[in-house]
Amino acid sequence: MSLIKSKPTSPGRRFRVKIQNPDLHKGKPYAGLTAKSNKSGGRNNYGRITTRHIGGGHKRKYRVIDFKRDKFGIPAKVASIEYDPNRSSRLALLNYADGEKRYIIAPAGLKVNSIVMSGPDAEPVTGNALPLSKIPVGMAIHNIELVSGRGGQLVRSAGTSAVLMSKTDEYANVKMPSSEIRLIKINCMASIGRVGNVEHNNIVMGKAGRKRWLGVRPTVRGVAMNPVDHPMGGGEGRTSGGGHPQSPWGLLSKGKRTRNKHKQSNEFIIERRKK
Repeated sequence: MSLIKSKPTSPGRRFRVKIQNPDLHKGKPYAGLTAKSNKSGGRNNYGRITTRHIGGGHKRKYRVIDFKRDKFGIPAKVASIEYDPNRSSRLALLNYADGEKRYIIAPAGLKVNSIVMSGPDAEPVTGNALPLSKIPVGMAIHNIELVSGRGGQLVRSAGTSAVLMSKTDEYANVKMPSSEIRLIKINCMASIGRVGNVEHNNIVMGKAGRKRWLGVRPTVRGVAMNPVDHPMGGGEGRTSGGGHPQSPWGLLSKGKRTRNKHKQSNEFIIERRKK
């Protein structure tokens, strides 16, 4: 995998940086593991916008991914490494020995024809999934469960990994990519290695239209609005509104902690992330 800078043959290509990955699967996804994906446009069931700056974009198919990794003791061969339009990481298509096919999050270093396995008896090597109790301390892990059997919920985006710091009889100390240290039940599953597509954060879109293809709509600055539309709007001439940076609903957006003090998961966080 390498980065390519485009030649400036047009304004949209002048600053574009893309990833070259010759090992990526060129064909369509496996049809048996795809589902229809409808766009919400950022609106809820009442038609009101609940998430701004969402809409349009290319049509996508959802890939059904095995976040649980619950086929214990059955080896699987990696058939292909594929692009997924719904996430930043790559996918690996597994062909299990019993004939079943499943998609998993592809870790860095996993190649076609590699053999992976899940379960407490699997070896702690890249691509395998084990309970935290069976993973050696100090290993990089991803796709971590918060509740046993629910499936991986943490550390799934491109290039990320957590580190297993220590273990007790009931909990494991895991250092997250944000540097936060939290307790996770020791019977929860996690996959070994770092999530692939490591160069993802070095991509430069090059033009606004490419963001529109991804379904991202324009963002208007609050100071450019009228007072009726935003707390920072209005003013004679060019002014920043005279107030602290805040959301359209008046919630302060810089310097103020917004996490709920009574959140249930607070007791599992040993150390908050470093700013």
